[in-house]
Amino acid sequence: MTERTWGWLAAVIDVVLIVLFALIGRSSHGESNSAVALWTTAYPFLAGWAIAYVTSGAWARPLRFWPTGVVAWILTVFVGLAIRVATGQGDVDGDPLPISFVIVATIVLGVFLLGWRGIARLVLRAVGRRDRSAVTAGR
Repeated sequence: MTERTWGWLAAVIDVVLIVLFALIGRSSHGESNSAVALWTTAYPFLAGWAIAYVTSGAWARPLRFWPTGVVAWILTVFVGLAIRVATGQGDVDGDPLPISFVIVATIVLGVFLLGWRGIARLVLRAVGRRDRSAVTAGR
């Protein structure tokens, strides 16, 4: 696959995982998963991710942990939480930003956005080794 193809694929995987994060969160709290409700929960994090994707140059190096994965993770969380506070989302008993949500969002989005990149890199490395072995054995 070309870098451009990986760039598009990485963007799709990231977006799907961020929406999955929102879906899991809404489901775990017994909230509606209508398209509008899901969008309301996901868009702050998608906005943070979009900023990260552009600022980190992710399309040029989509599988890298640094800066791509780490910048995507940190900005997705930071901007997402900032937008949620600014729009009044997630207020719990007068607390606009419950620490438990900050911890869960940071951990889950980190596992999602860094985890798939780690798995992809391991698989590509293994395939590369196998291909080199096959070429060497074929001589």
